[in-house]
Amino acid sequence: MRNLMTRFVKEETGATAIEYGLIASLIAVAIIAVLLTLGTTLSAVFTTVQNNLKTS
Repeated sequence: MRNLMTRFVKEETGATAIEYGLIASLIAVAIIAVLLTLGTTLSAVFTTVQNNLKTS
């Protein structure tokens, strides 16, 4: 039983998976924030392009 407990305490695989999960979620939040910030600007650019193509 003692051997099992020492192996459990030394096991770092779960911690590594949690760290990778946190990193992935932070990257996802950063991407969403950038897209929300640039979304209105990109929409305006595409609207301008569309209007210019209609008049040509």
